[in-house]
Amino acid sequence: MISQSKRLTKSKFAQNVAIVATGTAGAQVITMAFSPVITRLYGPETFGVLGTFTAILAVLTPLAALSYPIAIVLPKRDADAVSLAKLSLGIAVIMALLAAVILVLFKAPIVSAFNLQSVESFILLLPFAMLFSAAMAVMDQWVIRKRLFNIKAKVAVLQSLWLNTAKAGIGLYSPLAAVLVVLATVGSALHAFMLWVGVRRSPADRFELSDTAEGTTGKALAWRHRDFAYYRTPQIMLNAASQSLPILMLSSFFGPAAAGFYSLGKMVLGMPTALIGQSVASVFYPRFNDAINNGENALKLLSKATLTLAVIGIFPFGLVMALGPWLFSIVFGSEWHTAGVYAQWLALWSYFGFMNKPSVGAIPVLALQGFFLVFEILSVVMRASALFLGFIIFDNALVAVALFSVVSVLLNALLIIATLFASHKHTARLST
Repeated sequence: MISQSKRLTKSKFAQNVAIVATGTAGAQVITMAFSPVITRLYGPETFGVLGTFTAILAVLTPLAALSYPIAIVLPKRDADAVSLAKLSLGIAVIMALLAAVILVLFKAPIVSAFNLQSVESFILLLPFAMLFSAAMAVMDQWVIRKRLFNIKAKVAVLQSLWLNTAKAGIGLYSPLAAVLVVLATVGSALHAFMLWVGVRRSPADRFELSDTAEGTTGKALAWRHRDFAYYRTPQIMLNAASQSLPILMLSSFFGPAAAGFYSLGKMVLGMPTALIGQSVASVFYPRFNDAINNGENALKLLSKATLTLAVIGIFPFGLVMALGPWLFSIVFGSEWHTAGVYAQWLALWSYFGFMNKPSVGAIPVLALQGFFLVFEILSVVMRASALFLGFIIFDNALVAVALFSVVSVLLNALLIIATLFASHKHTARLST
């Protein structure tokens, strides 16, 4: 047992996870330190407006670069990865301009059709937010490709520090929803810029670009990785839509305060995922890609990562399941008690979402993009049905959140099983 622990701590994979997790931990500590102040300044209604805006943005963001940034990790040559980065940014500019034209021309009918009156004043910020999010995704994937995890960690801390300082500082004088929405929009741009500065200063990022050869042009790379545009983009959009449905429907049926309770609960439960789950996913994706290319045992690697997260996640998510309302009232103030009740159910879903991070990272490497799209269509139908039962039939927000969470647990479990099976098939083919 001791020898296994020593091997684990000495492994490059564990060290990289520790680097990313340390930076994320620093960022989360800063966020948690500011949260009691910020939640007392802005209130549930203001958080509900922010939650609605970010929910809409989450659905639109995959369209910004058609998910091509995710492919930056895959090419063997840096020259191809650079071409993918340029392709992604070019698409993002075009899509942002297209979104701006559509929103300017059809703002009123869009707001009316989707009942978005609470964010009507901020809707024209969406094209900028899409472009900034795409730039951040490009830089983030380049950092992951080059294993510059120390830069990723430092930027996470700096981003959290400036963002929360701005929220609290401005909120002392003007605690308006506009402050949170504008900071959320500009935050992605600053994050991308800080990553770019870190990469430019890093000697580890230097490489030699070979002469242009077949398959290295942007057009050729776009075609080679077209499954990201065809399958991964609609999959991410559908996933974002299904996860955003509770916020949008809570805001529509019960007002922005209800959406604010849900948003805070989701934000708090996202912290363990960002701290450890996303850290593991960032390191696991290129490691799993190398394993597939080198003929290693993919099933063993995926199983080990999933089981590790299952064990780690028991304490934080179990704590919220048991003591959610009390914890939220103590930390954020008595008016956030309802958010703690929501969080008890959301913790169950978040635990399984925490476990499936390695599976999501394995999907592009195992070429399961088509399956993932079909899976996401099923997810949207099942989650929407759960919300329909809760909102329309029971007319109860908590029942809707509970049903939504239970369905999401089943879906995450199905995804983990499917990717483990695909890894098993790949390993079996190599052994024959």
